[in-house]
Amino acid sequence: MNEDGRALAALETDTARLRSARRLVTTTANPALDRLAELAARLLGAPAAQVSLLSDVQTISAAAGLDAQDRGVTALADSLCSVTATAGEPLVVTDASADDRVAQLPSVTSGDVRAYLGVPMRGQDGFVVGALCVFGPQARDWSETDVAVLGDLAAAAVTELELTALAVDFEAARVRSELAVAAGGIGTFDWDLATGELRWDERLLEMFGYAADDFGRDIEAFNARLHPDDLPRVGAALQRAIEECGPFEAEYRVVRPDGTTRWVRARGQALADESGRSVRLLGAAYDTTATRTDDARVARVLESMASAFFSLDRDFRFSYVNAEAERVLGRPRQELLGGSVWELFPDAVGSPFETHYRGVAATGEPATFEAYYPPPLDAWFEVRAWPDPDGVSVYFLDVTAGRRARRELEAAHAAAAAAAERLRLIVTVSEDLTATLDVQEAVARLAQHLVPAVADWCLVTLVDEQGGLRDVGCHHVDPALRDVVLAYRDTRLSALAQDSYLYRVWRSARPAGVTRGATAEILRVLAADSPARELIRRLAPESFECVPLRARGRTVGLITLFHGVERGELGAEDLLLATEIADRAGLALDNARLYEAQHRMAEALQRSLLTSPVEPDHVQIVVRYQPAAHAAEVGGDWYDAFLTPDGATVLVIGDVMGHDITAAAGMSQVRSLLRGIAYTTGASPAGVLSGLDAAMAGLAVDTTATVVVGRLEQTEDERHRDITRFRWANAGHPAPVLLTPDGTVSSLASLPAQLLLGIDPSTSRADAAITVDRGSTILMFTDGLVERRDRSLDEGLLRLREAVADLAAATLDELVDGVLERMLPGEHEDDVALVAVRLHRLDGARPAEAGPERTPPATPPVPR
Repeated sequence: MNEDGRALAALETDTARLRSARRLVTTTANPALDRLAELAARLLGAPAAQVSLLSDVQTISAAAGLDAQDRGVTALADSLCSVTATAGEPLVVTDASADDRVAQLPSVTSGDVRAYLGVPMRGQDGFVVGALCVFGPQARDWSETDVAVLGDLAAAAVTELELTALAVDFEAARVRSELAVAAGGIGTFDWDLATGELRWDERLLEMFGYAADDFGRDIEAFNARLHPDDLPRVGAALQRAIEECGPFEAEYRVVRPDGTTRWVRARGQALADESGRSVRLLGAAYDTTATRTDDARVARVLESMASAFFSLDRDFRFSYVNAEAERVLGRPRQELLGGSVWELFPDAVGSPFETHYRGVAATGEPATFEAYYPPPLDAWFEVRAWPDPDGVSVYFLDVTAGRRARRELEAAHAAAAAAAERLRLIVTVSEDLTATLDVQEAVARLAQHLVPAVADWCLVTLVDEQGGLRDVGCHHVDPALRDVVLAYRDTRLSALAQDSYLYRVWRSARPAGVTRGATAEILRVLAADSPARELIRRLAPESFECVPLRARGRTVGLITLFHGVERGELGAEDLLLATEIADRAGLALDNARLYEAQHRMAEALQRSLLTSPVEPDHVQIVVRYQPAAHAAEVGGDWYDAFLTPDGATVLVIGDVMGHDITAAAGMSQVRSLLRGIAYTTGASPAGVLSGLDAAMAGLAVDTTATVVVGRLEQTEDERHRDITRFRWANAGHPAPVLLTPDGTVSSLASLPAQLLLGIDPSTSRADAAITVDRGSTILMFTDGLVERRDRSLDEGLLRLREAVADLAAATLDELVDGVLERMLPGEHEDDVALVAVRLHRLDGARPAEAGPERTPPATPPVPR
């Protein structure tokens, strides 16, 4: 047998311990124990709790969070509480499945118990009689506070069990006494005060140990058997009854001839003659030895209890007080016993004490309530009062630790909820600031987030690039005052003096405010004739705090939080929250400023690299460049249109890979090389691309690009026939689109796209050519016009052809702008470059919509 088995065997075979535990086991439900179990589960945040008594089996006497079938009797070997009892100290289990002490127990292997905390319960004789435990199906850590709280509750559970056992013992003693009386155990006496003769019946003679012949039939025979210590007290009681011709009552000890001592309780009544003088004393007596023995044992237990206990008779006078009750009540028992509770404690009159005590006496129903005892005790007690045959019994259980733990738990929950709410507000503001490109609008909405979380009303101010202040947002917790705040927002900046709080915070970059009398302070810095003065009187702030929005050493805005009289000034936690939000908003504003500046610079640089197209003879050329909505870098998209010495018009659309300075530099190099090669060689588009590929390799232009190069060519015969030949070559780029005079739209994809530039300079390239009628339009574009994440390239090209067909009758500028409007969403992801050419008829003047002809000075004349 291992050590655990020996410990369990000792638990099962210790007869003294078993006797102590069995005395406390009852078969009836105990609501007070159930409440203690519920309190344990609630204070420690556990799913379940139980009170287990351990004799030779485990008996679950009270439980919380368990099904009814989980209560009852189980074997000790299957119980975690048995492990607690054998250890004799708190059993702390964080993860039962990984704890060798308990991992094999059925409740652990079934998954019902994962975390467990149990403390042993010791009876008044020091034996471990059971355990109070809390547990649950999830692993968790237990703190020292948890162990201490559960230990206090275990002591209360033992007190409750002891009281229940005492009540059972007391009732048994009372029944035994009544049975003795019913069986004829009462003796009678008759004392003739005139003659001195004392007559006893047989039962009384037997109590005193007299035979009929030995009894002297006078008061001396009574005194001879009376215990010497009780003789003066009983004699005084007899004398008082005779003198007052009243009742006699006493309990005393009788010393019998065999040396044994018995307790006897006697009651009688003095009878008077015609003159009112006592002439006779009649009465009865019965043996109370058994009751006195039980009462003595009860008294010893009550004296050893850690809880206060006292009894009140039917007149609400103290009939018993234990030592702890003396401490709680603040008076010695000599002063308490026999005294009226209402006279000794006048403050109790009209209090819950009187209400409950009198209610218990009147209804016979027990009552439980909590009461606070001021210093020097400074403690909370659970008070239980229940009726008994002689009046009301009361005990006090100190629940200060439990209430403190409950308050601390509630405070912790409140603090956690407040922290979660602050975090939620920060997350909401952060999401709002990052969910839109219009950061200024998001910052203006800060007022709606901060009211009523940290202020009654709020104003949000921005600092522009020139150092001017502008109020952009406001909100008030009271809907009826929101128009007033709006009007104040629109008028206050023009009325505020330069030494006002707003300008001081802007200049110092440190929060500032007024904790009391804010309205008067604001009126002091407002212009005398400003309508803002009447508005601030209506808003009537009691305090305010102005917090700067800071980023990268700059103050980019301010938040002013106003509070009414009822809310009070801004707390430290709220100020910290407002500062955190202000810092995030300031950074978002500054990031937006930097982004806007970079975006403007990038777009300006991009456009500076794109020259205006030529406008030769009856050819109209329109170009557009649209930067990406989110990109702050220059891109690689470009267009070009220029004349060659032989009179041909060269059209170029291209896209260098990337969106950064490197891409822009690469685009500039590729564009310049292409222009030079095309102009000086007069080569076909395929020849131009082959020469460009070779030049890029030879000059170490480390980039790749897609390009379409086209040439508008016309012989003298074609000119007379009013037609033009379009020759082009494609290096991996989307094919151009052709719009004919009859409105037909087609893609110039008869020549498949060839290898893009910058990969293999030896690749073979070919031209394609078509003859187009005058009045036709050719549209060349980069992929940003047709490619989207949410649709395929084929879908984009189809939409483009449909848009061009719908706009066939429009001017060239209208067609290009209409295509961009239809094809590009508000926030497109890529740059777009576009060049469109319309060939106007030669049999008339150049149309006004085409604008003036624009060609270089050295352009050869067009043959007429």
